[in-house]
Amino acid sequence: MSIAQCLAGKRICICTGSGGVGKTTTAAAVAIGLAARGQRVAVVTIDPARRLASSLGLEQLGNEPRLVDPAHFAGQGIELHGELWAMMLDAKRTFDELVELLAPDAATCEEILANRIYQELSSAAAGSQEFTAVAKLYELDASGRFDAIVLDTPPSRNALDFLDAPERLTRFLEGRALKVIAAPTGAAAAFAARGGGLAFSALRRVTGVDLLADLSVFFRALSGVVDGFAERAGAVGRLLGDPATTFLIVTSPEPTPVEEAIFLRRRLGEAGMPVGALIVNRVRLLARTRPAIDEDSLAADFGGDADLAARSMQALADLRALARRDAASIRRLSSALGDGRPILVPQMDLEVGDVAGLLGVQRFLFASPQERAALLAEEAF
Repeated sequence: MSIAQCLAGKRICICTGSGGVGKTTTAAAVAIGLAARGQRVAVVTIDPARRLASSLGLEQLGNEPRLVDPAHFAGQGIELHGELWAMMLDAKRTFDELVELLAPDAATCEEILANRIYQELSSAAAGSQEFTAVAKLYELDASGRFDAIVLDTPPSRNALDFLDAPERLTRFLEGRALKVIAAPTGAAAAFAARGGGLAFSALRRVTGVDLLADLSVFFRALSGVVDGFAERAGAVGRLLGDPATTFLIVTSPEPTPVEEAIFLRRRLGEAGMPVGALIVNRVRLLARTRPAIDEDSLAADFGGDADLAARSMQALADLRALARRDAASIRRLSSALGDGRPILVPQMDLEVGDVAGLLGVQRFLFASPQERAALLAEEAF
């Protein structure tokens, strides 16, 4: 199966998996392939590295999609019949924009944005990044500007936070803690007035920070946007399970990412999330037939350098050992997940950091099974 078949009729493609397995590259390559087939596509990444922007011919990526010039692909053997847009998620800015959208009035909005508690919470990488990723996904989908949106995500254990972020935010906003701090009554009010007030007063004298006041202002201001946040979180959660959404699990053949991929696939299944394909990047492949290499003949080819020939033979043996390990990892994946047809992308000669590298990955992803088998055979040793 090709990625084109997996994504037929899909608006949302979410690439997820361990860190360091080529997930961001895969997301960009998928977006290029869809744009080449006539779709208007946005790729959203959380990768702070500049290499993606550079490989797409852009100086930088911001929090709004930027159009990639199709001329950037000229002479690379591919033509974009659609449009390719790219952006890098700014979690803080996305959270601010959501507050601006949902606040009942300008004064409340300014009060929340200026509050020190809000500034710390909205800037924290843990939690806010996952929720704002799906919030931006919802915003782009609701805009109707794109035929397809491809989203890169945090590493896989955080993908559980990614899936649960809408529900966790709703529980927090509707929880007792917020209500007690926003409008304390009974024992909570007595604590704030006496013991708690003394403790926070001492903290204010030592640090100069009126934490109780900041907390109170933050939660009371936030209470004005609770309903809007909860409604948006619910809509985001529904979007993740929409039939037009699919997940691509990206891994490499190394043992740890393989186990992460198995864990993630099972978790997605438990959550009822649709999985379109399993992609295994950076695979080393053994040729079906491997002619014997005579070390003396090789040394002769190297101008009589026996040491170079010996080291070359050892390097080849090491590569073949890694290829056997990769094959075992793929069998483990197929057996554990009941998926005998993962999409394989070979180990590239160089780190993918330019348009040629992206197009190399794209070629394997969008090839038919027969075409991919032929391409992989060329990469085997």
